[in-house]
Amino acid sequence: MASEELARKLQSRLAATQDAEPRPEPPPQHSPVHQQSPVHQQSPVRPRPPEPEAACGDSSSELSAKLTRRLDINEGHAAPRATRVFNPYTEFKEFSRKQIKDMETMFKRYDTGRDGFIDLMELKLMMEKLGAPQTHLGLKNMIKEVDEDFDGKLSFREFLLIFRRAAAGELQEESGLMALARLSEINVSTEGVMGAKDFFEAKMQAASQGSKFEAEIREEKEERKRQEEEKKQRQAAFKQLQSTFCS
Repeated sequence: MASEELARKLQSRLAATQDAEPRPEPPPQHSPVHQQSPVHQQSPVRPRPPEPEAACGDSSSELSAKLTRRLDINEGHAAPRATRVFNPYTEFKEFSRKQIKDMETMFKRYDTGRDGFIDLMELKLMMEKLGAPQTHLGLKNMIKEVDEDFDGKLSFREFLLIFRRAAAGELQEESGLMALARLSEINVSTEGVMGAKDFFEAKMQAASQGSKFEAEIREEKEERKRQEEEKKQRQAAFKQLQSTFCS
């Protein structure tokens, strides 16, 4: 009996020792997980959709910007864009400096908003003052015909385009712009022109007279010089009078 009990104790101790020892991991090839096909080992990956070409994206962005700009213009919310420097004397050489200044004076007189533009209501007032009132649709068509930047109003350059196109015979005889050109020319021109037809002929002659343009510039310089000399003389006389009272 003692030998049997001793044998059981030795077996239990041997079993405990074997349980305490680390068992080697089975090789990968014998693992049932690694025996599965690669399709089951990896999670499925969805293919990425093809990206649009850069050129198409740029074109879409540009078109979207233009459409947004047009919508803002139609709703009256468009921000003003930076404009290039405009020199009417070099761009409209068919007009004399005197005529351009007179037209600018007229433009500013009807620019009651003092924003550098003549809008629809200001054009309506102008045509009424000139004795050729227009309908609302007629006024819109007048602006549209020379509105190069599509802002719905007339800049000074677009105002001058009316007279250029009238002189070139590009306006219809019964159009509102032709009426504006004819009626305003009689009032604006102060150089001996008796009517619109004569005024157009005078403009064409002035285009071939470059020396006249230079002569007008010299006259303006001489006039400013004369005014400066008169101012200096008045200042000198005032100082002399002041010194007389102080002495």
